[in-house]
Amino acid sequence: MPFENLSEYVEKLENVGELRRINTEVDPELEIAEVMRRMMYSKKSPALLFENVRGYDVPILGNAFGSIKRLEIALEIKDFSEIGNRIVELTKMKIPSGVLNKLRMLPKLSEISEYGPKIVDNGPVQEIFETESASFNKFPILKSFVKDAGKFITFGMTVTRHPDTGIRNLGVYRLQILSDKQAIMHWQIHKRGAQHFDISKESKNPIPVAIVIGSDPGTIFSSIAPVPEGMDKFLFAGISRRKGVKLVKCRTIDLEVPANAEIVFEGTVEPSKLELEGPFGDHTGYYTPPDYFPVFTLTGVMCKKKPIFLTTVVGKPVLEDAYFGKVIERAFLPLIQMFQPEVVDFSMPPSGWFQGLGIISIRKRYPGQAKKVMMGLWGLGQLSLTKIFIVVDYHVNVHNMEDVIWAVTTKSDPKRDTMIIENVPTDTLDPASPLLNYGSKMGIDATTKWKEEGFFREIQEEVVVDYETKTLVDKKWTRYGFDTNTPVL
Repeated sequence: MPFENLSEYVEKLENVGELRRINTEVDPELEIAEVMRRMMYSKKSPALLFENVRGYDVPILGNAFGSIKRLEIALEIKDFSEIGNRIVELTKMKIPSGVLNKLRMLPKLSEISEYGPKIVDNGPVQEIFETESASFNKFPILKSFVKDAGKFITFGMTVTRHPDTGIRNLGVYRLQILSDKQAIMHWQIHKRGAQHFDISKESKNPIPVAIVIGSDPGTIFSSIAPVPEGMDKFLFAGISRRKGVKLVKCRTIDLEVPANAEIVFEGTVEPSKLELEGPFGDHTGYYTPPDYFPVFTLTGVMCKKKPIFLTTVVGKPVLEDAYFGKVIERAFLPLIQMFQPEVVDFSMPPSGWFQGLGIISIRKRYPGQAKKVMMGLWGLGQLSLTKIFIVVDYHVNVHNMEDVIWAVTTKSDPKRDTMIIENVPTDTLDPASPLLNYGSKMGIDATTKWKEEGFFREIQEEVVVDYETKTLVDKKWTRYGFDTNTPVL
């Protein structure tokens, strides 16, 4: 059964030795962030529960999803591609004619119903509700780097609704705290929350927004995942956790939020009010420079009687966000393959902060196919912001950079196989882009070249181990005196 709330997940982590409680007093300004980063860089960090936060009686949970093992626990699966496969299966469903055929579909239809969100009358997040006395400053919001412009909510799930279609979105956008009741909403221009805001600007009315802190792990993962356009994020959360999410209505705005949330900040974002946000030490390893973003005004707070404040820290890779990125990479491979069937595997290395570099292996059937795949992926959702794509042959391991570098240096000619596309959208956070949100892309075709692609030399045969020799050595490996764990190529 999926976890119903964050507390159940914390209990599970503690039971399997994946949680450390820290009782020493810690400061939410700089100190906690430094502890979290240092532990993540050690590559052996458990989740951290800070129970003695200076000035607050609310504990902080950090690095909660900072390993593949913890994400396997959180989502209750070993193969994350199962999530994408569930979506692919649902897209293939057709409602057949005939009573018998419709009866045969009932199990699948009931599966969709089980995934769908359900509105309930009340939930744990409604145990405390404040309006006039509501304040951001009652909660232990971190300042992460010394040159950050202030305190930032870094793991808030931002709930918005498309003004025309009514489809709900969950996205993780940072908020810089300005005062008790105001914060700056950093939703980048390419994100769906920003799209909802832009549509609302035409009416000049404030857009209702809810910031959710903590929930069940499946919903948290869904808030980060780049789901297909038009899919309600709460439905995707149900698909991720194999059970629909229970929602309650907010008290001061017309939105629904997870009933099992720890804390919910309700409010509005004004279309005409912008404030200078930043700098902020970001996941690229650089401070994002200041820029103007809209202001979120707090109208109410709902929370549990004893909430946990879930947070994360970013900075130079590899930190907690890298593990979420790897799960997204695996989960969305089936969807990539649905649009680009020749794709065998896909990797976005954490050190490339994911949007910086994508590596794709393909089964090549015709000349120019590598470039076709690159251009197709640049037109696919958030992959449009990927800075560099490298395409390799199907037998190259995209997760092994030595294999990839070998392919690039032995199969690509810089002039013939490098594609530069100018004047295109870029990631807002790209520190090298010549203009904010606007720059160029690079594609490298590192597949074996054909004559039709301008390769007229005789193709050199790759060196591979003779199968019979390999089998012989495999059988005698331990007799040589080597450890059985020694890699065998």
